[in-house]
Amino acid sequence: MRRLGDLEAEIMHRLWAWGRPATARDVLRDINKQRPLSYSSVKTVADILHGKGMLKRHKEGRAWVYEPTCTRQQYTAALMREALGGNPDPAGTLVSFLERMTPEETDALRSALRTVRTRSES
Repeated sequence: MRRLGDLEAEIMHRLWAWGRPATARDVLRDINKQRPLSYSSVKTVADILHGKGMLKRHKEGRAWVYEPTCTRQQYTAALMREALGGNPDPAGTLVSFLERMTPEETDALRSALRTVRTRSES
C-alpha cells in the first residue's frame, strides 16, 4: 500500500474522523474552513481513492457518497508492514524503531502485544 498524497490524506483523515459516509461536497465544506479548494479537485481525488480501493461509494440522488474501506489503524499497519517487509534486516529496523518510541508509545505497544496474545489464546 502506498502512502497517500496530501489531498488524499486530507480526505481520508476527515472520513476516518467523522466515522460516517460523506459526499465530496461535505469534505469540501470542511476543507474550505481552512483553505480554498475547488469541488472538482475534491471530487477527482475522491474518485481516485475509490479507484485505488481506499473508498467505497454509492449513489444518493445525484451525488456519490464515499466511505473508507479500511480504518486509519489498518491503513497505518499496512504501511508499517510494507516498510518492514521491504527491509533485509527486519529485526534491526524494529530495534531502531523501538529505540525512538516515547514512553506512551511503549505502553501502547505493550498493551497491543497483550491483546494479540489474549486473542491468539482464545
